Amino acid sequence: MTGSSRLLALLGNTTPAPWRGRYSLSRLFFNFYLLVMGSFVAIAIFADFVISTAVKGITDDYTRRFMRGTIVLIEDELFRKPRSEWPKTIEALDRKFSYKLDIVDRWTLNLPPPQAAKLDDGELAIDAQGEILYHRLKQTPQILMVGPISPERDPDYRKGIPLDLRIRLLTWSLIGLCLAIVVWLWVHPVWRDLEAMRQTTRALGEGLFEARAPTMRSSAFGPLAETLNGMAERIQRLIATQKELSSAISHELRTPIARLRFALEMLAETEEPGERERLWRLMEADLDELDSLIDSSLTYARFEREQPELQLSAVEFGPWLAQQVAANRLLGRHLELMVDTSALPPAQHVELDSRSMPYAVTNLLRNAIKYARTRIRVSAEMVGQHIALHVDDDGIGIPPEERERVFSAFTRLDRSRDRATGGYGLGLAIARLVLEQHGGTASAGASPLGGARFTLRWPLSQSVTES
Repeated sequence: MTGSSRLLALLGNTTPAPWRGRYSLSRLFFNFYLLVMGSFVAIAIFADFVISTAVKGITDDYTRRFMRGTIVLIEDELFRKPRSEWPKTIEALDRKFSYKLDIVDRWTLNLPPPQAAKLDDGELAIDAQGEILYHRLKQTPQILMVGPISPERDPDYRKGIPLDLRIRLLTWSLIGLCLAIVVWLWVHPVWRDLEAMRQTTRALGEGLFEARAPTMRSSAFGPLAETLNGMAERIQRLIATQKELSSAISHELRTPIARLRFALEMLAETEEPGERERLWRLMEADLDELDSLIDSSLTYARFEREQPELQLSAVEFGPWLAQQVAANRLLGRHLELMVDTSALPPAQHVELDSRSMPYAVTNLLRNAIKYARTRIRVSAEMVGQHIALHVDDDGIGIPPEERERVFSAFTRLDRSRDRATGGYGLGLAIARLVLEQHGGTASAGASPLGGARFTLRWPLSQSVTES
């Protein structure tokens, strides 16, 4: 590459963005303007051709009627004099008219067959351009030729561009100017929307996921901007979730791994069977904890990322709830676990996803089992067109200011890491995600038993959710 080409390339790469934008706007405007103007001119020319062809017969007939009297007067004037004086007479008359007059022989004319037949029948004939009229002088072979109009004799004639051409040029100039204004008023807002979209997509491509497309001036780009902003929000949320998930998992993994390493070191130093057995049990518990952490994290990430389409089915809610409670009863063998569906109508059916809803109910039950002192009560009631499921315990409860935060991932209010409370703060977050997919809510409050109450509420049927 030569020095000049390098300089040109450098200048091309360092052109300010506003100049590039103006150049592109001008190019867009001129391209669109030329397209519209060219189409308009083509349509106008075609329409003019069609109209002129259609009215040509009418125009010719009007010209014949309009000029017939003048031609008859000229013919009478000629026949008052001998034929030898016709050239002088026609020359004298020619000077008095704005159009040219002349006498020619019939055989010198080459007219279209229809016009030639009219001429031979004694009628007025008109040439193909409609500018010259021919009239046979009675029974003679000579033809009176009238036209075309001589510009020099036309009182409206001005030297230079003819008047009709000037009118056409002025008309087309005004049409072109009005069309340019209309095209500019249409292109400029569209270009601003396109430029805003381009800057937003460039920012997103550079990793600035907080960038959003502004409100579009053109209705054509409104849905596109909303889709782009929704995509950016989802990407930003997914990235934030993944970062939070990775950071939290890394933090949670340290404790069981550190215990495993310590247990392995102790196992290598002791020979006492009882102590070795205890260390083995501790290591198995740490492995179970790691497995549970990974399983919960994957479940949360799947619900947060995929948001799968619900496979809803209508179930009789009372027996279904009793089945979910029975599946978790072994975890709270020392607790009194009650199920109360007496507030529901008999054989009440509810639409739910039989794959994801058990996650939400199970996580609430395990959370209650973890903190309850003596008893847990699971109840359900109708609230309008919604079903409300309550899980109450007689534990320590949740302060009002913390009741919303407990549904965030990896949130644990007790701050402890012993196996008595355990958990990773994912169960309630998964429950909320499941309920959001069902068009419902998950909330926390105070329990009549003295501890915490967790409530799941969602529509009885999908039709309610859609409305």
